[in-house]
Amino acid sequence: MAKVNYSVIMDQRNTARAMGYELHISPKKSEELCRALRGMSLRGARKYIEDIIIMKRAVPFKKYTGGAGHKPGIGSGKYPINAALEIRKIMINAEGNASYNGLDPERMKIAHIATKKGRVIQGMMPRAMGRATPKNTDTVTIEMILQES
Repeated sequence: MAKVNYSVIMDQRNTARAMGYELHISPKKSEELCRALRGMSLRGARKYIEDIIIMKRAVPFKKYTGGAGHKPGIGSGKYPINAALEIRKIMINAEGNASYNGLDPERMKIAHIATKKGRVIQGMMPRAMGRATPKNTDTVTIEMILQES
């Protein structure tokens, strides 16, 4: 696995960061969810993620609206449960890093969250008459930086 660097350099005295490598989630749904979480407080983001997992609140889809039905109050939206579960793990990891560094997790906000294209896992699906079709799996790398406000 290649070394993946953070795309933003911030002051390390009042920040905590975490990254998830090569996650098996949708790149489009994770991008929309990261856009919705950017700038939220850590407490508000935790509540928002939990509401997505129990399908209480939908994530507004601005860029990838194909197939996204309309939800009350937000327009096009979906419930990206798998992406929310993975981002919740990264959020818990970043929160633990913040408390380890002596920062107060309750005063943290998401200063930076972004998705990157990960490695493509090659696969083949057998078809009739001895043919085969590529069946590749996209992976996503998500980086999160929390900043104490």
